[in-house]
Parts: sequence; structure tokens; C-alpha cells
Amino acid sequence: MEKKPELCRVDDALSILVGKWKPIILLHLLQKGTLRFSELKRSLPGITQKMLTNQLRELEEEDIISRKVYPQVPPKVEYSITKYGKTLEPILEAMHEWGTKHTLHKKNKVNSKASS
Repeated sequence: MEKKPELCRVDDALSILVGKWKPIILLHLLQKGTLRFSELKRSLPGITQKMLTNQLRELEEEDIISRKVYPQVPPKVEYSITKYGKTLEPILEAMHEWGTKHTLHKKNKVNSKASS
């Protein structure tokens, strides 16, 4: 299939994944399955409640994750990855592998400059 730059949809895909926390949220849900809000918050040290809420809402709007609210006091809310969201798993894995290789590449480049 020919890829024409003017028809590129990479920006569309990246707009869903861009955000400091979205890939990490998705990886937690892919690995651990359904999680409550508080479990996600504990898994992401440094994230604020507001930021987590915003990131989850954006992922839910794109049908990447689902949110289930239980009618009880205190409220119980669970998040899980959708069937559609699971299609991101190989993409996230490829991005992780590339990120690891890129980090090593940069480190090797710095080390080779230092020894020159």
C-alpha cells in the first residue's frame, strides 16, 4: 500500500496517545486489567487527580478505555481497556522497543563523543 504524505494519519494516532501519562495508563490497564481510579492513581506517582481524570476522559472519548460507575457510597469507578483499545498494544510495544533503542543510541553517541 502506497503511503502518501498528504494523507498521513500519524498525527491522528499520536493525538490520542500524546500526553505524559496516557501510554503509562494504557500499559497498566493492558497488564493488570480492570482497575479502580484509586488503584490507577497509586500506580502513577506524581500524577494529580485532575490530570488523571482528564487523561482518562480523553481516552474514554476515543473508545480506548471504558468506565464503569457502580451506584454505591462511596462511589466506585472502574476503568478497563476496550477491545478496540487493545489494538494499541502492538503499537505501544513497538514504541517502547524503539524508545529503549533510542535511549541506548543517544547514550552510545554521548560516550563516543566523550572518548574522542
